[in-house]
Amino acid sequence: MKKILQVEGLSKSFLLHHAGKHINGCQKISFGLQEGEFLGLTGKSGAGKSTVLKCIYRTYLPQEGHIWFYSREFGLIDLARAGEREVVRLRQKEIGYVSQFLNVLPRTTAREIVELAVLDMGYEKYRAKQEAERILEHFELDRKLWDLYPYTFSGGEKLRLNLARAMVKKPPLLLLDEPTASLDNASKKLVRDLLLKLKKEGISMLGIFHDLEFMEGVCDRTMNIQGGTIMPERVGGSCHEGRLARPYQHLRQ
Repeated sequence: MKKILQVEGLSKSFLLHHAGKHINGCQKISFGLQEGEFLGLTGKSGAGKSTVLKCIYRTYLPQEGHIWFYSREFGLIDLARAGEREVVRLRQKEIGYVSQFLNVLPRTTAREIVELAVLDMGYEKYRAKQEAERILEHFELDRKLWDLYPYTFSGGEKLRLNLARAMVKKPPLLLLDEPTASLDNASKKLVRDLLLKLKKEGISMLGIFHDLEFMEGVCDRTMNIQGGTIMPERVGGSCHEGRLARPYQHLRQ
């Protein structure tokens, strides 16, 4: 099994200008992720879990460390130092991100939002239409909503649309920031079923979930983040501490 991601010594802090203080988001974080593996991040709110994901997605620019990603287009690339052009391309085709919140262009329907995600991958319009309909049906979004603007949707409907937009691409790396936070149990099952399917297809995932029962059987292992640093823990006996900080030597050679 090949590594797709290796984070080494990742640190990110924030300056509160009005108070003149630095807040540590994460400190010296190191871990690896294999192809087709699901790694779950656990910990209290404010522990630094989302900071790690946003540094990988490059919403945040890290102050220290490396984020080595094995890209299909660029080969081995350090996301901590990649240029804006590379970051945009990777977001379009190789790295997906799902949060609790849906941010989309105004006057874009639910169907169009998902179709545009497929078109980003380079597929034709007919394929985008087919894939959009397939995944909207999977998430049981009422067909009456498909051609409406999402600002009219409930919180749960927006979240299901957000999941559909990211998962329809089947990116090599999928980042999940509390994607089931406002879903009912039936909707959570739909998410779980699709995550398991994506795992079988070799998609690598890094996710934050506060519902530990949901994670059981989905995550291969977890890491607990406390005060911006990680403490490995076990899920189903499958968390191996020795795998968390191996360098990316086989890809750099």
